[in-house]
Amino acid sequence: MTEAGGAPAVAVEGLRKAFGATVAVDDVSFEIAPATVHALLGENGAGKSTIVKLLSGLIEPDKGRFEVHGRPSRLRSPRAAHALGIQTAFQEMTLVRDLTVLDNMLIPYAPVGPTAMIRRRSAEAEVRAHLDSLGFSVNLRDEVGDLDLALQQKIEIARAIYRKPKILLLDEPTSTLAGRDVDWLGEVIARLKAQGTTVVFISHRMREVRAFCDKLTVLRNGRHIATGSIADFTDTEIIEMIIGRSIAQTFPARPETTPDKAEEVFAVDGLSAGTKLRDASFSLRKGEILGVAGLQGMGQLDLFLAAFGMREISAGGLRVDGRPVTIASPRDAIRPNIALGLLPEDRKTEALFLKLNGRHNVSLPVIDRLSRGGLIDTGREREAVQRVFDRVEVDHRALWTRVGSFSGGNQQKIAVAKWLFAESRTLLLFDPTRGIDVGTKHELYVLMRAFAELGGSILFHSTEIPELVHLCDRVIVLYAGRIVAEIAADDLSEHAIMRAALGADTAGTEAVA
Repeated sequence: MTEAGGAPAVAVEGLRKAFGATVAVDDVSFEIAPATVHALLGENGAGKSTIVKLLSGLIEPDKGRFEVHGRPSRLRSPRAAHALGIQTAFQEMTLVRDLTVLDNMLIPYAPVGPTAMIRRRSAEAEVRAHLDSLGFSVNLRDEVGDLDLALQQKIEIARAIYRKPKILLLDEPTSTLAGRDVDWLGEVIARLKAQGTTVVFISHRMREVRAFCDKLTVLRNGRHIATGSIADFTDTEIIEMIIGRSIAQTFPARPETTPDKAEEVFAVDGLSAGTKLRDASFSLRKGEILGVAGLQGMGQLDLFLAAFGMREISAGGLRVDGRPVTIASPRDAIRPNIALGLLPEDRKTEALFLKLNGRHNVSLPVIDRLSRGGLIDTGREREAVQRVFDRVEVDHRALWTRVGSFSGGNQQKIAVAKWLFAESRTLLLFDPTRGIDVGTKHELYVLMRAFAELGGSILFHSTEIPELVHLCDRVIVLYAGRIVAEIAADDLSEHAIMRAALGADTAGTEAVA
């Protein structure tokens, strides 16, 4: 029951949902008190997103019941959920990329006049006022697909709030946010709570859970593990409940010998690309994990895409093994003499074909290496992909199962497996742990360090500063499109990185629009 003895905002009782032979939620019961921020925690595949979809009316339970504000409720459709005051901002965003910001904000409840025509002028004024009240601005006539992921996520959240929810479900809302945008969301959540809104918050970032939330519910393998106040649990206890085991050391140890004297394998010289990156120069050495830090939109995306032939270079150039190279397309980047692999910002739209199985996803970039006379040696392909799946600890059923049916963590490991299969010597990892649970994060950390110890090199951007501090041999920091600092392993700290990322010593640096 709630602390005040009143009805909970949401009560879940005996909930069960299966998809074929896979039981996603199994006999789950818990309560969410009104006007609180309640964290829903668990690994990818633990059942969190299934519960969000059930509460959103997208699917119905096989067994069990909901009560919303003390009344038994059938959430048979999104409209039924909306009628009860439930709104959702999804991690896999529901925005329509080819429509404007305004049109997306109004779907599906645009105000209409007596003739059933949308009152666009008044609607535009209302939406602009709403966004102003949330503290961010965007051109309402821009198409959503032209905006970066962080801004799209903020629009997704703003649209859910625009509908004046009594219960707001936030499904990993910070997976594409960093720095000031996370702070912005924290302020929005605090304001909603003060106004009496109940917020259900899903995140893999413990710092945000502690900062934003009052209570938590932990799920594991579709079952309820614990519900209680955040203050009653240490981070270690929460992590062990989530993964069902102890992680003795979250980050693998750095090697005693640093790669600072190793040969250069990849370098950029005075590189300018896209609209942000300006005059960047650095070297990446064999066996090194080189971190790239920076607040959102400081040129890091231009850097990674330009290195992989996906962003036009306006000045400067690239070197591989000390030789100047031209990388005009991803086809150039994956050539054996260059051997780059890119893990991009959004795995679902940029890294994987969700309707294809894992075998096809992994082998596709270099399928010509498995072909003779125009025919693919499928037996050799299967054996080779299975070996790389063993290396990244992905179940063998990925060989024949479509990638879209796997959890986010396993999808990310399949995306990494693609470049291991291609025998990439240098990995360009752009925020690879975004939206990944703590257990899978640890597996990726170990995989990254093992790749480097075998002689591979990694250029690694993360929005989670502790990852840069504990995983990297060096970190370069971008501010206003330029590299403003290089921090050695012995000097790495969150303070040092954030000081440079905030431009503390770059008063003369001109911001890039």
